[in-house]
Amino acid sequence: MLGFQASQRLRPLWLSTHLRSHNSRHVTRNCCFTGVRRKLHACVVGSGPAGFYTVQHLLKNNKEIRVDLYERLPVPFGLVRFGVAPDHPDVKNVINSFTQTAHSERFTFCGNVMVGRDVMVSDLQEAYDAVVLSYGAEDDQLLRIPGEQLPGVYSARAIVGWYNGLPENKDLMPDLNVETAVVLGQGNVALDLARILLTPVDLLRKTDITGAALDAIAESKIKRIFVVGRRGPLQVAFTIKELREMVNLQGVRTVLNPSDFEGIERVLLENIPRPRRRLTELLLKSTPQGSAGCVGHREWGLLFHRSPVQILPTADGERVGGIHFQLNKLEASGDTMKAVPTGNSEDMPCGLVLRSIGYRSLPLDPDVPFDKRRGVIPNNRGRVEGRAGLYCSGWVKRGPQGVIATTMNDSFETGEAVLEDISNRSASPQAGFESIRPKLASRGVQVVSFGDWTRIDRVEQERGLKLDKPREKILDVQEMLTHASG
Repeated sequence: MLGFQASQRLRPLWLSTHLRSHNSRHVTRNCCFTGVRRKLHACVVGSGPAGFYTVQHLLKNNKEIRVDLYERLPVPFGLVRFGVAPDHPDVKNVINSFTQTAHSERFTFCGNVMVGRDVMVSDLQEAYDAVVLSYGAEDDQLLRIPGEQLPGVYSARAIVGWYNGLPENKDLMPDLNVETAVVLGQGNVALDLARILLTPVDLLRKTDITGAALDAIAESKIKRIFVVGRRGPLQVAFTIKELREMVNLQGVRTVLNPSDFEGIERVLLENIPRPRRRLTELLLKSTPQGSAGCVGHREWGLLFHRSPVQILPTADGERVGGIHFQLNKLEASGDTMKAVPTGNSEDMPCGLVLRSIGYRSLPLDPDVPFDKRRGVIPNNRGRVEGRAGLYCSGWVKRGPQGVIATTMNDSFETGEAVLEDISNRSASPQAGFESIRPKLASRGVQVVSFGDWTRIDRVEQERGLKLDKPREKILDVQEMLTHASG
């Protein structure tokens, strides 16, 4: 991951091109209102991709606006720092652009502030012309089956947070002293989990993976990982890039059952989207019939048409011993394809179960409307229903789906809604963070500025340099705050 030193670098070409082409349609309309120029003040809650992209859109399209960014941790970048796999540094390069934005004179970073506890949304609305909630999805979906609470069952969110240095997961210490692990779910995160746990340690040493996770993976006894889905090969949710990385993983053999792909060639001749066709063709080439495969001492595989109905304990009942699956068949076709039980079942022994079936957002403040069933804030193009001046972007707006580019476009939409509304509003300028600061001080909150964050960043990079890696992340919030204060 790149930080303070990277702030002087140019943003990635693709991002610059997109921003120029997108913003040129709006700058003139939003920089001037009705001949009267006044200072405007907005705030964004959450410093992940959705938050920073929203900030970028506001700053670039209205030269009279200031934006304050609130983050519950002392460090910024959210999902890019704590969600992107450590062996995907190219995806993290977007931090270069975010860091440039953070150096704007019209931007203020307010780290270590938990909205909904340290300050309420109503307080923010009194202080700002517009408030945008972009705090993401901080919880995970549950299986809701017997045995799910057994030791050895973990959420994908927790494991990803553990190897990426999320403070709340620093003491997780998953037991990798098992031979077989099962990942439930067949999305990109599921393949991330399998890949990181099977990647040779010498390759991981060059990444920003945490030292604790690196040590645990170095001592791991895992020999095989099965990634299990309830539907078939044509319904997997991972991308061809993720699949290609798994198929080519050094020293790891790909195991696929040819019978799962019977009739797939015929389907490929039909009118299915090109990305899905290319992905399925790679799966076919990776079966024993399609390729000799990689010879390795460890292996991974995809299992289809299985739904977990119970996590089985070991004989002593102390931890995970296996999974009881119901076997499925597919009915209907296309987007309406459903997995329905066949009446048959099977048990699979394993010592580690990773649940990767999706994330969900949680209510931030009881005063903010929230759809608990969908896990989103009810909104129209980012405008929160029934709450003038309140907006949302990212996963809390549309649900946990899409990649960073999807989040960018979604955040630009919300930013445009903010600018449209502000340009027509006649309210007096708001004080912004200066009116929030006394409330935080009275509650003993140590606010971390972006300058404070660069001190944390510098320490992490210096520690990483000694280990020949990009950075060695600080895992403890209190230690972050100590370095932030100098």
